[in-house]
Amino acid sequence: MKKLDAVVFDLDGVITDTAHFHFLAWKKLAEELGIPFDEAFNEKLKGISRMDSLDLILHNGNQQDRFTDQEKEEMADRKNRHYQELLKKLGPDDILPGILELIAEIKGEGLPIAIASVSKNAQTVLEALDLETAFDYVVDAATVRNSKPDPEIFLTACEKLGALPEHSIGIEDALAGIAAIKAGGMFAVGVGPALDGADYRVDTTAELDWGRIKKAYENFSPGL
Repeated sequence: MKKLDAVVFDLDGVITDTAHFHFLAWKKLAEELGIPFDEAFNEKLKGISRMDSLDLILHNGNQQDRFTDQEKEEMADRKNRHYQELLKKLGPDDILPGILELIAEIKGEGLPIAIASVSKNAQTVLEALDLETAFDYVVDAATVRNSKPDPEIFLTACEKLGALPEHSIGIEDALAGIAAIKAGGMFAVGVGPALDGADYRVDTTAELDWGRIKKAYENFSPGL
């Protein structure tokens, strides 16, 4: 049987879905700047860092050269305050279908699990979901220098868990996240449509069956 060391989860879109909260917070900031912002444009921000998201929004409004780095930091902080207000509505009922069962099965086999999230609010979200003790380690934007699709966040999670990346599974719902997992040499599980590059893919979290994931991992041969 192929050795398996650990499983690393993305947070937003895999454990819970705060994407709409992010959309509303970015929309509020964009409107304050007079920049058009809709759900279609919001898809471009999925899985990337806060500052990279802001740069895309400013470019969309042809305001990319209007602000200093400090002003952009202040705008990103303002967006985060909007987002944190919305997070107050989050609770355990917002854990996505099948996730609690998946976590229980993985932990039941004695495998360590971690969160790898580009959000600076990862701990706040986990606490709101009553999952703050469910994971062995949390790697977030404050922990690493490079955002997805750079593999640093997943490699850091593996290191903290004492796991070899090539013996580990990453679960993601964004293309940038899948690219990060693969760049780190891990097995990539994708949740959602059109996730090119995923080694195993399902449409929703409710379809994340641990037995099937393990079978796909054990049968996977890189390069085939």
